[in-house]
Parts: sequence; C-alpha cells; structure tokens
Amino acid sequence: MEPVPTDLTTALADVRTLLLDTPHLARAVAAGRRKGLEPPAAERVEVRPVQLKAGPHLQFTARTGPVVSTRNVPVDEAAAAVDDLLAQPYGNLHVETATEVVQVRVTKKGDAQVHRAAAAHEAGPAGHDKAKNRLVDPDDPLFRVLGAGGDKRRQVEAFVRQLAPLAPTVLSRPGDRVRAVDLGCGNAYLTFAAHRWLGDAARAEGKVLTTVGVDVREDVVATGRRAAAEAGLTGLEFAVGSIAGADPYADGGPDVGPDVVMALHACDTATDEALARAVRWGAPLVLAAPCCHRDVQRQLHGNRAPLVRHAILRERFADVLTDTLRSLVLQLLGYRVEVVEFIDSAHTPRNAMIRAVRTGSGPRPAARADLLAEFDELTRTWGVSPALARMLEPELAAVRAGVQAAL
Repeated sequence: MEPVPTDLTTALADVRTLLLDTPHLARAVAAGRRKGLEPPAAERVEVRPVQLKAGPHLQFTARTGPVVSTRNVPVDEAAAAVDDLLAQPYGNLHVETATEVVQVRVTKKGDAQVHRAAAAHEAGPAGHDKAKNRLVDPDDPLFRVLGAGGDKRRQVEAFVRQLAPLAPTVLSRPGDRVRAVDLGCGNAYLTFAAHRWLGDAARAEGKVLTTVGVDVREDVVATGRRAAAEAGLTGLEFAVGSIAGADPYADGGPDVGPDVVMALHACDTATDEALARAVRWGAPLVLAAPCCHRDVQRQLHGNRAPLVRHAILRERFADVLTDTLRSLVLQLLGYRVEVVEFIDSAHTPRNAMIRAVRTGSGPRPAARADLLAEFDELTRTWGVSPALARMLEPELAAVRAGVQAAL
C-alpha cells in the first residue's frame, strides 16, 4: 500500500489510540528527529505492554547512545506518558499491533506520510518470564539448518529489527518484485533471517522477494545453497564473487539493482566496498554493521595527538572517525543516514549500524557545501583518506563541482 499523506495532528491521534489499546499493542518505536527542530529528549524510545505483579503496564525504554533507561507506567495512568512521548519531535513512529504495522514519517513540511500493512504479532501485556515477541522465531527450522547459536540469533534478530521500520521504503515502491543482497554473507545467518522476514512482508504487499547472498568463498556459497534447499526457502540464492565486483541482478538489465543492500560485519574496507556498491546501484535502502576499522587506524599511526597516542584509544577513535566519514560521504551522495547501536555490546562489541535511505535529490547546494566542509576539515585535521571516499572519488568530485558551480 502506498503511503497516505495525512495531517500530522490526525496521524499522532491515531498513534495515540494504538498505543493506549494495550490488549492489541505489540510494540512501538519512536526515533529520528524532525527537520529544523531541536532533537527529542532521547534518540530512541521503545514502548511495549508488560504484565507486572502490580498489573498491566506500558514500558518505555529510552536510549541515547549507550545510556538506557526504562520506565513502567500503569495502563490506567499511561495516557499522560504517551502524550509526553508524542509531543517530542520524533521524525518516525513505528507501531506493531496484533493485526497491522503502522509507520508514520514526518515530512520536511511538517505533514505525515502514513503507511499501513497487514501483519500478525503477539500482542497484549506479556510477563517478563514469557517469550519475547520476535520478528524471526528463534525456533525457526532455518536456525537448526544453519547451526546458529544463541548469540548469533540475537544479533540477526536485532539486525532485522532495524530493517523492519524502514521496509516500507522499498515495499511501497512500484512493481511486483523486491530484490535484496547480502554482501560478504559468510555463514549467511543474516541472509536467511532477513529473507524469511522480508519475504513475509513482501507477500503481504502482493510482492515477490529475491535475496542473493554473495561471498568470495566457494565452499561458503555451496553450504548456503544446500541450507536454503534444506530449509525450503524459495527465492533465496547465492553467488560466488567479491563485494566490489558483485552484480547479482545484472541479467535484469542496466537499470535493475537491489532494493535492499545488507552487510553484517564485513571486515575493514569490505564495508566500504559494500557501501560503494550500494551507492552505484542507487539502492533505496542500505544497512551495514561494520567490523574493524584498520584502514583509518593505520593512517592514524604515528599521530602524536593525545586522543590517538595510545593504541587502544587509537583503535576506538578510528571506529568513530571512520563511520563519521562514511556517513558524510553517503549524505553527500543523496542518502539520509543514521548511525545507531543495533544490539547491546554484551553480545558483540561491533554493535554500530549505518542505516541509509536514498532520498533521490540529496541535500541542497548550501547543505552539501556544509557537509563538504565538515568532511574536508576532518580528513585534513587527522591526515586520513577514507576508503569509501577513495572508492567513490568520481561521484564525490561531481558533487564538489556541482556545489562550486551553484555557489
């Protein structure tokens, strides 16, 4: 179903009703910020009904960076807490009920785009000792086929949860097909789980999903093919190849590329290769969880600034600097970008994710000039040349020339 333009007040009133209908509410997430407004009090708030000894409550879990706080509000007192949440200038609201998913995106003009899709979720207050609502069932036979342990299942579930609120970006596009690719798929835990969930979401919209896992190792690809056959997953394919040279949908013609590009823990510049491929495909939706940042870390070696003088600090700073520069490059090339924590660091220290949605037009010349200035200042100050910028040098040169001509 196409997103429906709606008055923001009306859209928020509908969301309020859904949040207070606790017998039918599964979960909700408020995230992002509205254009031109101060950021909300927390980067992300998740709301779900829970059953405590004192009775049914709405649980609000707020996260800003590594700081997490949880507040439980009795259902009969929850209206004020819901009103406080909806008064915050969040740019995206995602609500899952027993029968549907409702996605509200606030536009630059302050209106709302509302997308609704049929879906089935376990709803109502759940006790803390009950099974959590999962997008991908941990008992799904595909995990048995893959031999995935508990930590890997949790990582995959967390990755898919980041995909879910953004799925309408591709599910609402014209056409009856959705195409996804997992670059550097490795053991393909993510490939299988994302294909399972996104395939169900696509079918609910009357579409067919094709997912291709790409890896340079022939034995890994052969194992993925056997597992897909054993799990009975149709539309899931695997291809041998490098990330930089991957072109799994080339047979469809020059204008056919993936709608969703994923990369989970592609090491060092392999993440940059995945992002560069996504940009050149013009992929509408990109999710990458980087692993290692040795390229920039090596370039910082020898820098005697206190921030990077010690090896452990240099390693941590290289992580931050690399992903900051990646996000700037993607913004310059027409993507709306968020860098988020997709799972608790107790499960994996590589828990950052770059989420990018292609906007089509990209920022205006003045905004691009500001982004270029930020990029140039960072690279000049730290004496680094990030891999993604090197890989996309022609595209960035065109942006720079366009900004200079416009200004």
